[in-house]
Amino acid sequence: MEKILTQKELVREVNLLKKAGKQIVFTNGCFDILHAGHIKYLNSAKKEGDILVVGLNSDKSVKSIKGEKRPIVPQMQRAEVLSGLSSVDYITFFDEPDPLNLIKEVSPDVLVKGNDWAEDNIIGADYVKANGGRVVRASFVPDVSTSAIIKRILEVYKAG
Repeated sequence: MEKILTQKELVREVNLLKKAGKQIVFTNGCFDILHAGHIKYLNSAKKEGDILVVGLNSDKSVKSIKGEKRPIVPQMQRAEVLSGLSSVDYITFFDEPDPLNLIKEVSPDVLVKGNDWAEDNIIGADYVKANGGRVVRASFVPDVSTSAIIKRILEVYKAG
């Protein structure tokens, strides 16, 4: 099964899965340097339904929200790494700074974000709830982030 799909392919697949009675879970992120926090988060998201769809910020999107030096890892490599996880069923890219249009296309049963986000600030939460779905704020692993890893690498490199 190919996990990395265009948005059009993903929507077609999701619609078939919904007709088969599957619960669709959606989350999104940059997933620039995959770490333990990401793995715990994605495993937790998968438990909320049958099929986990990851909206992956494209390189263009990451640059727009994280700055010109990001992403560290190009989008196809980030997608390939995510596709190796058993918790992730499908991955698609989005170019916008936020995934609202993609969420509307997928219309998931469950929208998952980290509990470091207040529900009022979760993009797409209102849309998902208005369409009978639910929003889950998954546990956030403190002190584990891509930015912290990059900072540590730079410190080690400078220390020589």
